[in-house]
This record gives sequence, C-alpha cells and structure tokens, in this order.
Amino acid sequence: MPAFVRYLAPLLAFLALAALLYKGLSLDPHKVPSPLIDKPAPAFSLPLLKDPGKTLSADELRGKVWLLNVWATWCVSCRAEHPVLMQLAASGKVPVYGLNYKDKREAALRWLQRYGNPYTANAFDADGRVGIDWGVYGTPETFIIDKEGVIRHKHIGPITPEVLRSEIYPIVEKLERAG
Repeated sequence: MPAFVRYLAPLLAFLALAALLYKGLSLDPHKVPSPLIDKPAPAFSLPLLKDPGKTLSADELRGKVWLLNVWATWCVSCRAEHPVLMQLAASGKVPVYGLNYKDKREAALRWLQRYGNPYTANAFDADGRVGIDWGVYGTPETFIIDKEGVIRHKHIGPITPEVLRSEIYPIVEKLERAG
C-alpha cells in the first residue's frame, strides 16, 4: 500500500471532524428546539419561595395561559431580563410564574425585595430536579403554557423588549383566542 494512502484515511477523518466542529460552533444556542414543545408540561409540586409551607403545581395552573420563567440570583442575564419581566407583569397580559433554580432561598428573597417581584408566585427548586424535568440547561429560560397545560413555546436567554413584542405577546394572544 502506498504511503500516502496510509495517511489519507486519518487526514479525511480529521477534516470531517473539524467540519462538524465548525458547524456546531456556528449554531445559535438560543435556537435549540425543545423536545417538550406541544407536549404536556411536566408535573411538579414545589414549595413557594416566600412561604415554604405552601406549594405550587402545574396542575393548579390549568385553564389559563401562563409563563414559567426559570431564574436565579447568580444569573447575570436574569438581572438584565428583570426590568422586562416587571414590564410584562405590569401589563397584565399573562401571569408570570417563577421557578427559582438551584438557588439559596434567602438570597432569592433579598433579590426580589431589591429589584421587585414580577411573579404571581415563585416555586423554589433548590436542587434543580424540576428544572431538569423541564429541560432547563441554563438560566434564564421562559416557557409559555396553554390552557390545557401544554408547552407551546420556549425562549432561551433573557427576554428583551423586542422578544416581548415580537414573540411573547403574539403567542400569548393567539393562545388566549384559541379557547
């Protein structure tokens, strides 16, 4: 076998791997599709952030369109997103529920007291297990759930005023009209 043939196979394998890596690095992580879209929201029952003696569950939110915003005090992007969530909550267009993810209860309560609380209620997911069920791999992430309890949209990263106008409001309005 000629010497160049012996080196050609490893070179071609390297080039193929390099092409795959280049393609992967060029993908937008905010466009990662969620396998949960158009599927029932995962069941959960978690203690409330403010009142650990009470719980919040997905079942009790059936019958209305709602948002679940996954956030944490250690998340820099969550801080940037917070004024937009305050605007969303003030609009009254859709209730916003929080999932405080892998955080310290005391830190989260201080954070909300300092920056304001846009959440109708906030579930406390200390160990992140519910977040894992929802397919969360970072914060912030926001889900739109319809009246039947089905996830209809997932936004990865902070919600901006543009995302609110072009993405969140139109989806919520369509779901509200749907029944």
